[in-house]
Amino acid sequence: MRYDVPEYLRIDAAKTAESLVSFIRGYVEASGAAGVVLGLSGGADSSVLAALAVRALGSGRVFSLIMPDIESPTSSISDAKEVSEILGLKPYFVDITEGVAYVLKSFGDTYENSSRIARGNVKARLRMLMLYYVANKTNSLVLGTSDRSEWLLGYFTKWGDGAADIHPLLNLYKTQVRLLGDYLGLPERICWKPASPDFWPGHKASDELGAEYDVIDRILYFYVDRGMKVEEVAEHAGVSPDLVTRIVSRISATEHKRRLIAGPHPILAK
Repeated sequence: MRYDVPEYLRIDAAKTAESLVSFIRGYVEASGAAGVVLGLSGGADSSVLAALAVRALGSGRVFSLIMPDIESPTSSISDAKEVSEILGLKPYFVDITEGVAYVLKSFGDTYENSSRIARGNVKARLRMLMLYYVANKTNSLVLGTSDRSEWLLGYFTKWGDGAADIHPLLNLYKTQVRLLGDYLGLPERICWKPASPDFWPGHKASDELGAEYDVIDRILYFYVDRGMKVEEVAEHAGVSPDLVTRIVSRISATEHKRRLIAGPHPILAK
């Protein structure tokens, strides 16, 4: 649950919220869109983003989707519903189990015998399709829920939850998103619970990343924002150099996820 946040990661929550609300409102108005669409997972990022969107546009212009499958924890579903009620949203509830099963079956696989990673990415990409269908149907923009921590680490599905028209939270570390959730009056239980993509039962981000975000964000701050070397980061963050190396190595290893589609350079005529 809640953890102590060092001073260097703290934000002016009121000004940050005001800035993001203005950004969302301005971008939607400039694009001529009727509203925005986002998926509600019951986690901190999507809950905070939904709250900001409602402040920017009003609940009537925010289209939300709750998209569980057979492996989704009931607690995440109930948390997403609770956030919807708090914000006055009326979400579309779409069970994607049959869609996922169809993809798996097309290749002779099932929920029981398929790769967890491959199956999880199918879920993320199917949810993206749902979001863009509603966006097209309502002349809306899709809001991406990725924060800076996830983006730097490449901890998102390419063409899945990484696909969106705008990513309002992209300059905020996970810890800072949690602090913003406190300011916006969202339940502490939701804002500060351990992060999880919920791709399979018991799935936790820390199991894949090697640490919780309270540690990861300290490492990223000293490495990215302060430009320190591994040994310096380890000393200032209070962790082992080995953990720092494992975390920061993900930045370069996942660079392809953050780039536009690569292609060969043209051969110019002399």
